[in-house]
Amino acid sequence: MYIAITGSKNNKDVYIYQSFRKEDGKSSSRIYKKLGKFNDLIAQFDGDKDMMLAWAKNEARKETELYNQKNGKVSIDFSQGARIAPNEQRLFNIGYLFLQSLVTQLRLDKICRSIKGRHKYLYDLHAILTDLIYARILHPSSKRESYAYCKTLLEPPKYSLQDVYRALSVLAEESDFIQSELYQNSNFVLPRNKKILYYDCTNFYFEIEQEDELRRYGKSKEHRPNPIVTMGLFMDADGIPLSFDIFPGNQNEQTTLKPLEQKIIRDFNCSEFIFCSDSGLGSLNNRRFNSFANRAYVITHSLKKMKEDERRIAMDPTQFRKIGSKKFIDLRTLDETDEETYNSVYYKEYPLVTADMDETLIVTYSPKYAAYQRRIREGQIERAQKLFSSAGKKRKSKNPNDPMRFIKATTVTADGEIAEKTIYALDREQIEKEAMYDGFYAVVTNLEGEVSEIIRINRQRWQIEENFRIMKEDLGSRPAFVRTEDHIKAHFMTCYLSLTVYRLLEKAVGEDYTCNQLIQTLRSMKMTLLSSAGGYIPSYTRTELTDTLHQVFGFRTDYEIITKTSMRTLIKNTKVLERDKI
Repeated sequence: MYIAITGSKNNKDVYIYQSFRKEDGKSSSRIYKKLGKFNDLIAQFDGDKDMMLAWAKNEARKETELYNQKNGKVSIDFSQGARIAPNEQRLFNIGYLFLQSLVTQLRLDKICRSIKGRHKYLYDLHAILTDLIYARILHPSSKRESYAYCKTLLEPPKYSLQDVYRALSVLAEESDFIQSELYQNSNFVLPRNKKILYYDCTNFYFEIEQEDELRRYGKSKEHRPNPIVTMGLFMDADGIPLSFDIFPGNQNEQTTLKPLEQKIIRDFNCSEFIFCSDSGLGSLNNRRFNSFANRAYVITHSLKKMKEDERRIAMDPTQFRKIGSKKFIDLRTLDETDEETYNSVYYKEYPLVTADMDETLIVTYSPKYAAYQRRIREGQIERAQKLFSSAGKKRKSKNPNDPMRFIKATTVTADGEIAEKTIYALDREQIEKEAMYDGFYAVVTNLEGEVSEIIRINRQRWQIEENFRIMKEDLGSRPAFVRTEDHIKAHFMTCYLSLTVYRLLEKAVGEDYTCNQLIQTLRSMKMTLLSSAGGYIPSYTRTELTDTLHQVFGFRTDYEIITKTSMRTLIKNTKVLERDKI
């Protein structure tokens, strides 16, 4: 195919023409695609005709490759007596190409070039970092196994395993710079919604017994008897990670907020936002810190931990309103069997004075949430009954949701007997105590606005929990198989980067697919090399999701066969920004 410009002096068009042979064998040409009006295209390239023609020729080249892929025939000879070459790699993962396209848009190559100017090393930091991201998403494992896995990609590593370990120290040192630059660059992929920032903490265990300065014994969220480190994570209003840091496992989580938030304000040019977190991180000091400089907060508030007189006022069933209505409602009059009532949310609000701060407490009640909590508790009570009827000893309750909390033990001495006997039964008082909170939820805020909007802000907190779940379960960030402090920091840096890339991928393909579907599809997308002189054939199932991925990222890997030349071009294009493909 080639470019042709036709028309009168002031009315020219730019076409892609295709050469072909007629039925009588004579050669001819025809219009294959119109690129646009000559003058309009020249204007797009600021009057630079050479630049416009270079772009047009590149479009013709891409159309030629696409046409050949769709209509070209490839003949390959196979022999039943010929054996395949020993130790020849034939199966390759190509799911990473979609990740590579995103990494290119995030301009990690530019970030790595800036880092190299401050360090002395000979290895390719960009290649190592991107491979660590691909391996974390496609085959989460140790650094050694990740290096081995990357050899199954279409572009195997040209660096050594020792280079990987050397690079970890550099990544740890440059963590703040990478996060800041990544945030700025991510706005080119998806404009970041920084009006609301969510913060939470989790911890990660290590398969060791001896603690050190970073890995310390603390309260493990997974109830493991191992040293842990704590991760603090900020997330934007769209659920995309914004920044993170790690802290010693025994550090109070409330003290992790201020240094990380100060870094965001300083390095991210992000100083006006609503801070949202749970009650454990919403200490008075943290709320006060977010009361200045055009910042505000929405923090969950524990009704169970309130003073008795304040809790009585908060949970008084009178003076509630249905969201969107000004009419007062007594919760005791609600017909929760009515579908509209069942799916509605009711609220009350009243001012609080905490130290020198004026706050508002918003208490909500949801019949649907109440039914959910009752259903969960009934299942726990059933398990508790099985425990005390079959076991002779009551074990200690490990967490607030352990069914053992509903079992009480009573020691008695029967008439005529000396030995004491322990009797186990359901603790009805504890059950009733928990039931009184069914359906209730509370937040404290210094915002003045629509209650429905404040409630909506708080409801989005589930996404940060989802980020932690993805990082731990789907990206295999735990347990970590590194020992030194800088390697540990670098490990969580690659986990954070992988989570960010995954979340952007999720946004690109839409909300129709689960995390498991998306990641498993990328992991299954493999190509088989037919022979050294042949091409690649897909060794995966084409699905609606693979079609979506190809459509979103603008290339296809699902043709019956892809020549080596076409594959090299495809790989090259995933490493080039769209604006530079001319």
